Amino acid sequence: MLTITLKPGKEKSLLRRHPWVFASAIDRIEGKPEEKAKSGATAVVQSSSGQFLARAAYSPKSQIRARAWSFDQNEPIDHALIKRRIRNALAYRNLSVRDTDAIRLIFGEADGFPGLVVDWYAGKQGTLVCQFQSAGVEAWKTPIVQALMSETGCPNVYERSDASVREREGLPLVTGVLAGDEPGAETHVVENGVRYAVDIKHGHKTGFYIDQRDNRRLVMEQAAGRHVLNCFCYTGGFSLAALKGGAASVLSIDSSADALETGKRNMALNGFDSNLAEWRDADVFKTLRALREQGRTFDLIVLDPPKFASSPDHVERAARAYKDINLLGMQLLREGGLLFTYSCSGAISADLFQKIVAGAVNDARVDARIVRRLSAGADHPMTTSFPEGEYLKGLMLQKP
Repeated sequence: MLTITLKPGKEKSLLRRHPWVFASAIDRIEGKPEEKAKSGATAVVQSSSGQFLARAAYSPKSQIRARAWSFDQNEPIDHALIKRRIRNALAYRNLSVRDTDAIRLIFGEADGFPGLVVDWYAGKQGTLVCQFQSAGVEAWKTPIVQALMSETGCPNVYERSDASVREREGLPLVTGVLAGDEPGAETHVVENGVRYAVDIKHGHKTGFYIDQRDNRRLVMEQAAGRHVLNCFCYTGGFSLAALKGGAASVLSIDSSADALETGKRNMALNGFDSNLAEWRDADVFKTLRALREQGRTFDLIVLDPPKFASSPDHVERAARAYKDINLLGMQLLREGGLLFTYSCSGAISADLFQKIVAGAVNDARVDARIVRRLSAGADHPMTTSFPEGEYLKGLMLQKP
């Protein structure tokens, strides 16, 4: 087995049970040459004094050189561990998730599977969609798939390992059937009484933004009688929630014509009045400025942009973009109106995001109260030792 010895003082994060070991923290790696070259091999991580710290998956090409499987010296990394952790993840979702058949079943480090995402669509006869984003879970792919099928009773597993993070692990981008039947062009799921068509094979990430479920419900609860603006709407998740909640009108803006067409189909799927909805294929930044020049205002605005900061190097540029859209959003919001604003950039902390939004409110020369801080749903759990898991953060603001 490989042994990774850290430089003096570099054991502190592992003693706090943080699961990542960066290449810069490593003093030496001992083992056979073929083990040192093996992506996903299990390694023992120890301090400079030889103290056991963790069993971890080794990734020879990544800057995150090892990801901890376990901090228990007596816990083997084997098929039994995989089944046990999937069983625990499923039990937690059964307790914490309601009113949907679109569930984040495995959320990486929070469920003991560093670099693994599994979304489950449409129940036992539906599809498990997997993203293997690190060398460790890639090496254990077959046992993981077998355990997923065994524990859930779902026979269909599809892989969407096409995120760029795999390239940093030295892994190729891969998609395709891992077990059972290939998903159709659309898979239908139900969330809070709304039906959504999900494109598992070609949609963003695994096909649907499951993480916004609770926030869509909140918009639904606040939408009655309001004129709604949904920016970066994708396939219309927030738009449909608003219509379900009785919105007077919904303007949805996105730069993807295909996503907007899916949104329209979703609207028809639910029997919503098409006269209440406008779907606009346009650049959001330019459209917000045009709406301001036209004197348009709205009672409820959703700003749910894509990731503006993919790494810490992009934070400054991302901050300008977040400030721009939030300033425009506040200027378009009527008195008494609600602004739901989000960032899914892991490099933007919740504290920094709130400061950016506060700066936008100030530059708009208006007042705003924070009604609620927002985050991903319960099936995206946070652990105290891994704050990086909190990638989605948001604010619900009211303009007095």
